[in-house]
Amino acid sequence: MRSDEVAERNLQGLPLPSYETAMEALSSLIYREKRGDRSSIDGTTSGRYSKLQRMRIYLKMLGLEEHIAGLKIIHVAGTKGKGSTCTFCEAILRECGFRTGLFTSPHLIDVRERFRIDGLDISEYKFLQYFWDCWNQLKEKMMEDLQMPPLFQFLTLLALKIFVCEKVDVAIIEVGLGGELDSTNVIKDTLVCGISSLGMDHTEILGNTLAKIASHKAGIFKRKVPAFTVPQPSEALDVLQRRASKLMVPLQVAPPLDPEKLNGVKLSLSGDHQFINAGLAVALCRCWLQSTGNSKELFENNSSNLPEEFLKGLSTAHLSGRAQIVHDIIKDNSCGDLIFYLDGAHSPESMEVCAKWFSNAVKEDNMSSSSENEKMKELSNSAGEHGKQNFEGSKRISKQVLLFNCMDVRDPQILLPRLVNNCASSGVHFSKSLFVPSMSKYNKVTSGATVMYPDCSPKDLSWQFTLQRIWEKIMHGKGEDAILEENSKKDNPVTSTFDGSLFRDSRQKCNPSKGHFTCSAVIPSLPLTIKWMRDSVKENPSVRVQVLVTGSLHLIGDVLKLLRK
Repeated sequence: MRSDEVAERNLQGLPLPSYETAMEALSSLIYREKRGDRSSIDGTTSGRYSKLQRMRIYLKMLGLEEHIAGLKIIHVAGTKGKGSTCTFCEAILRECGFRTGLFTSPHLIDVRERFRIDGLDISEYKFLQYFWDCWNQLKEKMMEDLQMPPLFQFLTLLALKIFVCEKVDVAIIEVGLGGELDSTNVIKDTLVCGISSLGMDHTEILGNTLAKIASHKAGIFKRKVPAFTVPQPSEALDVLQRRASKLMVPLQVAPPLDPEKLNGVKLSLSGDHQFINAGLAVALCRCWLQSTGNSKELFENNSSNLPEEFLKGLSTAHLSGRAQIVHDIIKDNSCGDLIFYLDGAHSPESMEVCAKWFSNAVKEDNMSSSSENEKMKELSNSAGEHGKQNFEGSKRISKQVLLFNCMDVRDPQILLPRLVNNCASSGVHFSKSLFVPSMSKYNKVTSGATVMYPDCSPKDLSWQFTLQRIWEKIMHGKGEDAILEENSKKDNPVTSTFDGSLFRDSRQKCNPSKGHFTCSAVIPSLPLTIKWMRDSVKENPSVRVQVLVTGSLHLIGDVLKLLRK
């Protein structure tokens, strides 16, 4: 199968339907009523076929069954870090000279982010070629008891189609959810499997113990195919080892990457936890190179140290929305700083990691700012009284703000305390906490070019008020429950007593017993929130506002899209 054959079958002298039309078609494949609905993600079905049976039928319809057997695949599951691990793997093997294909999820701004060829999102033109070829073939062959595949299943099929037609040397595939029953597990042949850090997430689907979750993840193991994992709690590791033993899988625990082996090179993905993901990626890539007969030249005279290609890959890999820092560019403002720290943490363990990363990042930023202030102070002293006045006006005050939302299947009573306590233990405290709904709609796939307008229509903000109520209970105790409950029933969707200031020390004015919640607010519009922050910085150019955006990758994507406009 060649890409020119796909183009010929697609085009037939006619222009391809538009990218927005493709997004509408993808949106029609969202069959669940809301995120977290169990029916279409745990492998069960009300029809004749299970999920993986359907996937095999779809592969046959697309003529991909034999072709995917030729893909040299790295397959990675896990709770935390599987996306980062896959991204490191792709960058390393690309630097080694191989043509790479990478499939990850979810996307943040544009669906094409899920499909990378040689480190770049697939082009819109090629995406449309492969998309409509898959779409038209499946539409033509649908049967009465077999509907079009749901969204993630279709995207998995599309990824396999792209990798086959683009003739990649290696396909790195991230599991969507779980492992054993995930759509990506339609792959029968892999060269190596990986299991990243395991934790308590998607418990409503995978089970409420680490052992049950590990059992799902271990479902990607293939008989006698090498597998690697990272240091895990014994409850999880025991399950992985039992499954590996049953399938005669040589399972090894890859140690975290030793920073000393980086020869002064810095990992491109931030956070100490990335040394765990990088260690797993190095083990997976080394095994893949050995399996394909390509390791001798790289490791022949360099067995103890990492090859230069590995170091370059580890220092250049890129993944949006994970420990990402974005300095907002504000028009007509030369002094004020508005910095967004974006991390899609949404499990208890990842929230702890996020808090540690954010705390370290803001401290480093503030230390750097202090050094700049000292230099300016020296300059002002030499400039006399006028210089001192200028320096006083340029002193920066740092304020930390939380911008938060999470799905209602998560437990914010676990997530928020983990975040608050870990930040507080590092001496970082939030001046304001803002709870906002995401803009992206679950039942609609949009492109990066889609304009996001503020939604002025009335919204159900009951979940956001629940988040605020939990936050205030953490900060002030249980006595505020009834007051916040009453606030959440008001017609005005914004907490009426919020003082609208980012910079005044409003904690002294915060009096929940009288309904004054000056430290937190529910705001119905994300664009309104961003605009308010920007306006506040313009009015207060001496303040550095450091905004942690977390709790949901969908919120991260919405913020990134707004910041790009």
